[in-house]
Amino acid sequence: MQQAPGAAEAPETVILVPGPLSDREGRRLLEEIVRAAGGGASRIALDLSELERLDSRGCAWLIRAVRAARRRGAQVGLRGECGEAAEVIELLSKSFAEDRPRPPASAGFLESLGNKAFRAREELLDAWRLAVDAVYWSFIAPFEGRGLRWKGLVTEIEDIGIRAIGIVSLLNFLLGLVIAMLSAAQASTFGVQIYVASLVVMGFARELAPIMTGIVVSARTGSAIAAELATMKVYEEIDALKGMGLSVSKFLIAPKVLATLVAVPILTAIGFVTGVAGGFFLNAISLDFTFDRWWEQTIQASTVRDLVQGGVKAFSFAVIIVMVGCHNGLRVTGGVRGVGMATTRAVVMDVFLIVVADLLFTTIFYYFL
Repeated sequence: MQQAPGAAEAPETVILVPGPLSDREGRRLLEEIVRAAGGGASRIALDLSELERLDSRGCAWLIRAVRAARRRGAQVGLRGECGEAAEVIELLSKSFAEDRPRPPASAGFLESLGNKAFRAREELLDAWRLAVDAVYWSFIAPFEGRGLRWKGLVTEIEDIGIRAIGIVSLLNFLLGLVIAMLSAAQASTFGVQIYVASLVVMGFARELAPIMTGIVVSARTGSAIAAELATMKVYEEIDALKGMGLSVSKFLIAPKVLATLVAVPILTAIGFVTGVAGGFFLNAISLDFTFDRWWEQTIQASTVRDLVQGGVKAFSFAVIIVMVGCHNGLRVTGGVRGVGMATTRAVVMDVFLIVVADLLFTTIFYYFL
């Protein structure tokens, strides 16, 4: 390495960088530039005329030397770049820049609160636009002759409804058995075990069948919808559909909306029947009431009001499940990791909103209807 003073009118220390810039030469360069900066040199020029090639390790040594000099108050410039080294230097020009961008300062409490409010507003607007498109393409466009993907609708009903019958039936049957056991334990104290049938019917008609079915479908279908749409968004399939002039709501959203609105109420009815069957199973093995007696009590306890309440809840839960899944799937960001986050967020939002909607409808039916 050679070191020479620059012009008198602009005193400058020139350091010749050898080529190739190996680890040993890199250490020598670092020591020399630190020594020059510590010796009072305010301007240092690195002459790269002999450096025709520059690999990643050599570039790392060069950047380290430049930053070490600048930390000691010296201005560092590069000159004489040639060959492949010039291309690498140009590619990494930001690393050699004098004024490197500073990391953004962390937002304060009020700024953070405002950002969250704006993000929430944007998300609500996106949800509203999605809801409007879904309603139009699901219920209005088919009657205007703009078509509906019947094949896609049948496929979605099979995936959302038929394939979920087994798990919904099993869970409601087991839950009916558990509820009947707990009720019988208390009813036996007063000798009114026959009212276990009434409690099971009322509980499943009003609450248990809709909410259990909603939670199962949200975990099974809501997550699948979010993951499917998020994956299509990440791989730019959504953009491809838009680029071909096709409506995303017509081809992807509408079949899922209609299938969910059809499947969830039917699954809820199946869950109600299997839940009541679970209560009767306990009677058969423990309470010893005749089938006619149990059936009579079940019919007496079944009211249209309870069944309507369960049906309204099932329909509202279906709307929540499909819209939350589609909304989170279409808003995915961050690549493959974002797909997992969108899926998790969809399930959590589904369960939370289902419980909130259940509380709202229960309050309305209890106090006002």
